[in-house]
Amino acid sequence: MKSTSITCRALALAVVLAASACTAPVQPRSAVPASPTPRPSGVAALPAPTGRHPVGHDILHLTDRSRTDPWEPAAGARALRVTLWYPARTREGAAAPYMSAKESELLLKGGRVGTAAAWDVLSRTRTHAIKDAPPAGEPGSLPLVVLSPGWTKPVSTLTALAEELASQGYVVAGIDHTYESYATTLADGRIAECVACDFDTDFGFQSRVVRSRAADVSFVLDRLTGSAWSGSGLIDPGRIAMVGQSLGGASTIAAMTGDPRVRAGVNMDGTTYARIPKTGLARPVLFLGNPAHTPGGRDLSWERDWKLLTGWKRWLVFSGGEHQSFTDTPLMGTALGLSSTAVLTGPRAVELTRTYVTAFLDRHLRDRPGPLLEGRSAAYPEVTFCSVAAKSCR
Repeated sequence: MKSTSITCRALALAVVLAASACTAPVQPRSAVPASPTPRPSGVAALPAPTGRHPVGHDILHLTDRSRTDPWEPAAGARALRVTLWYPARTREGAAAPYMSAKESELLLKGGRVGTAAAWDVLSRTRTHAIKDAPPAGEPGSLPLVVLSPGWTKPVSTLTALAEELASQGYVVAGIDHTYESYATTLADGRIAECVACDFDTDFGFQSRVVRSRAADVSFVLDRLTGSAWSGSGLIDPGRIAMVGQSLGGASTIAAMTGDPRVRAGVNMDGTTYARIPKTGLARPVLFLGNPAHTPGGRDLSWERDWKLLTGWKRWLVFSGGEHQSFTDTPLMGTALGLSSTAVLTGPRAVELTRTYVTAFLDRHLRDRPGPLLEGRSAAYPEVTFCSVAAKSCR
């Protein structure tokens, strides 16, 4: 089987330092200056989830025999690793690993992150989910949320959000899109590296990726709402949403346009390479962006798509944020001994992401509307509401 350690040229981002500049006014509460030379702490810790449910963690290896792997045809059928976070019956047990030592090494080397810490440092990140804990819930009672990560990144980089959603009563299915990440451990223990990185400068590459990921999502939904997991019977197949960051956000829009089971979607800072049909998309969509995603800014894809979103929609920007502010990445700087240029601190970025994504999902999967998505909040002054007509966020 082919493998590669080639770093992606056009789209690769350093695992800790984000690429997007901050152009919006910053809020005083977030203005904590980063140390220019932080000392590696050797370990990072995710913020504890705030919901009432214990969080369980499981991993499924699923094979879609209806299609050949789009990046590595010699591998045969498309094989996927799906990480599950869910309400659990117990808080007792071993904490789930964040990632393996080899995955940590390949991710840091692939992202060209120079660090004084050991290459396995990310594998020692402290999580809150209990490995293999039995799931809890009544049959057909739990909404399902699919997560899709950014380009070259494993879905573990969205763990803080996943744990929070599970603690709030959601089943969360994070998909590692094989051969699109620097490291994905397969069912037999082999690690698939980023074969797709060989093609990342090809014309139309991003559109090809989001189409492939949309197919991954539909297959995973087939299996999860069937009998692929011991807790499948707890899932309500009528309440499914998707959340993605960067290329995963673009893939959220692609999945929604192709699969009506995805009732609502959140695009976190992802250029929408997937085109919405001219007939429009009537299901709820939330855009969460950094200041580069202000209307009239550098990325015009959201503005292009806005008029085609004919259902409930919001466009929010995190002042002082950057591209990776919607992931766990900003939490890892101290452990790696690296600084960030972001004004929005890691813990605050995680808090904002968790809060607004949960509010969106509660509204559209649980019929629990609240004021948070209706306008500016004094508790979260960094979050601005954008107007396409005014080409501004306030």
